[in-house]
Amino acid sequence: MSALKDQLHSDLTTSMKARDALRTSTLRMVLSAITNAEVAGKEARELSDEDVVTVLGSEAKKRREAAEAFAEGDRPALAEKELAEAAILAEYLPAQLTTEEINAVVTAAVESTGSAGEGMKAMGKVMGVVSPQVKGKADGGAVAAEVKRQLGA
Repeated sequence: MSALKDQLHSDLTTSMKARDALRTSTLRMVLSAITNAEVAGKEARELSDEDVVTVLGSEAKKRREAAEAFAEGDRPALAEKELAEAAILAEYLPAQLTTEEINAVVTAAVESTGSAGEGMKAMGKVMGVVSPQVKGKADGGAVAAEVKRQLGA
């Protein structure tokens, strides 16, 4: 079992003993998503820490998007709950890159691929270099926006 998954199980037990309903339900939800990811496909497999981080990131993104939708729909209580769940999940994710750090990674990728001045047709080439470097550490939309900006789109 991955160390991160062990930590999630341990924290679930602690939150149940502390009667922290929000943390308990959030951890149960993410452990369920991890189990679903493990049994998806042709044969069951044990997820690595990197795979667990991917699932955590996906679940956190779902919570942020739901909070945004609830806020637009004038449902502040539900938006607050979704944001609280996203905050709990963020505790288990690696530190997020700042805008400046994303800019530096994209700039280095554009230079290393020689894509400067090629425009949008170089987007895939640059994203292929950048994505593995920022996986789980930055929002894909923010990275793609920066790549587009630097390629002059």
